[in-house]
Amino acid sequence: MAIRPILRFPDVGLKTVCQPVDVFDQRLRELADDLLETMRAAPGVGITAAHIGVFLRVVVIELSRDEGACHFVNPEIMFASDETARHVEGSVSMPGVTDEVVRPKAIRVRYSDLNGAEHEKEAEGFLAVCIQHEIDQLDGVFWIQRLSRLKRERLVKRWEKLRD
Repeated sequence: MAIRPILRFPDVGLKTVCQPVDVFDQRLRELADDLLETMRAAPGVGITAAHIGVFLRVVVIELSRDEGACHFVNPEIMFASDETARHVEGSVSMPGVTDEVVRPKAIRVRYSDLNGAEHEKEAEGFLAVCIQHEIDQLDGVFWIQRLSRLKRERLVKRWEKLRD
């Protein structure tokens, strides 16, 4: 396992649509291990391969060490509730900057595990937020694009001050 460099906003890689994984091998498991170690070091609760410049549809989420990490390969949302919720979001690619984002409160996601077996999972609350947030990233949608233009501009200015 290795901690990899994380792309920082506004890196163009964060706008890249990731390609599906079609080979489930040791290299994929090594990538997942590196993602977990990188995410923990950041620190964060979710990360995609795109965050480290590998443009494959791989997500790692770990809400608590006790529950362990979840790996989502080629995830796709099959259902999203009409009911929404607000939750504070941020990114390992933009540390120190957060804001509230409105997303569906509950989802069902289909994905493969690291061995290629397909699964479906229902999620609500914070886990649902994290999954949606990371799938957006796989689709080249950085989380601040979910904010109003005014909020987004304020966040970018705050980020620029933090980086200086």
